[in-house]
Amino acid sequence: MPAVPRLVITAPSSGHGKTAVSVGLIAALAARGLTMAGFKIGPDHVDSGYLGLAAGRVGRNLDPRMVGGDLLPGLFLHGARDADVAIVEGTMGLYDGLSGRAGEENTAQVAGMLRAPVVLVVDAAAMGQSAAALVHGFRAYDDQLWLGGVILTRVSSDRHEQILRSALGEIGVPVLGVLRRHDFSQLPPRTYGTVPVVDGAVDAVRAVRRLGERMLARLDLERLLALARSAPPLSVDTWSPDAAVGAAVEPAAPVSPAAVGYATDRLPAAGDRPIVAVAGSDPFSFSYPETGELLTAAGAEVVPFDPVRDERLPAGTRALVFGGGFPEAFADELSANRRLQDDVVALAREDGPIYAENAGLLWLVKEHDGREMCGMFDASAQTTNLLVLGYRDAVARASSSVVKVGARVTGHKHHRATVTPRAGDNAAWQWNGGRPEGFIWRKVHASFLTVHWAGHPEMAARFVAAIG
Repeated sequence: MPAVPRLVITAPSSGHGKTAVSVGLIAALAARGLTMAGFKIGPDHVDSGYLGLAAGRVGRNLDPRMVGGDLLPGLFLHGARDADVAIVEGTMGLYDGLSGRAGEENTAQVAGMLRAPVVLVVDAAAMGQSAAALVHGFRAYDDQLWLGGVILTRVSSDRHEQILRSALGEIGVPVLGVLRRHDFSQLPPRTYGTVPVVDGAVDAVRAVRRLGERMLARLDLERLLALARSAPPLSVDTWSPDAAVGAAVEPAAPVSPAAVGYATDRLPAAGDRPIVAVAGSDPFSFSYPETGELLTAAGAEVVPFDPVRDERLPAGTRALVFGGGFPEAFADELSANRRLQDDVVALAREDGPIYAENAGLLWLVKEHDGREMCGMFDASAQTTNLLVLGYRDAVARASSSVVKVGARVTGHKHHRATVTPRAGDNAAWQWNGGRPEGFIWRKVHASFLTVHWAGHPEMAARFVAAIG
């Protein structure tokens, strides 16, 4: 049974500094020579990207809503392999449900699934002894919670720190670190998405390094390491992309290729691995990292490409994946890259499978805010002030290169743009209370919905099988 030292970093609500603490803690421990792994609970590509940048390896998302709670411990072990310590950043407040439903799929429950100690990050700027009441309430709310200590942020003075330590000492909660108001370095704006991470931008790298330096000085790293190492082994099997794809491959006899669209009873031979271009860089991408691992397990050779800077698709590309972590803010750059657009359109016309999520959809329409795009679909996109955010339990409206008609997935939406029309003649998805959305044309599948393929490994098997 693998025993991975681990901590869950959480807070009473958003805004207390848990992302800065999580990123900085990983950077600080990495600076001490430890091999680190970073995880984000929920669908947020941006936070997991910076956790990965600090760790020097891809950050991963643990999302029970998208992949199912049973899969989470195994996915954690897969992502934490060979790591000395794993840091898991929570989402929202400790007890706030990912789906918006009370008591469901929150950080506390994921910490329980991982049998991990929890560190509560508390913004104490306007509190004294009340901080102890707050922390006591969070500890008492769930008697299954393993609260290992707190990290206090935005503490104003030595006297303020003394008051807080005394109050928390009275309730027996260790203070594992104290951060002052000036201890936070700003990460690049979230509107840039994971582009600074994928590009290794100087401002992103510098901000992560500075956070690590602050945490080295301000946190009790020895006590945090001791707490992480107290986590017990997890009695589950490590998730394997090879096993997941193997289980997803359909038997040849019962189902004919005509019935499913593509024969998925056989993976490509080792010497005939088709190249799938995946938007991103090495090792970071705009897809969940399990997507590339599943494509590799299904027989593809995954090659990264930069949709902003690369003027051509990688040589020999036979399929393309554009993940949902790319932000909407780079419409000018995508529009200006005409030669790459021509390659993408040519790939589609040659029946090369293309899977595009979120901003990937905007790249394939006719125009976005007046900027010319690929023109693969006769639709226009317009940026609005309305943020569309949340999970969707979706049903496939038609068979495509990734799903059969009627297939059910749980995905996530996070966008401000609207596309008109909302769907083509062959729509990609529909869900309760919503009109059909997305586009399917030939072997192209594009929509705003972001799907975590670890929860649906059959998508990778089908996608590779669709390559002609």
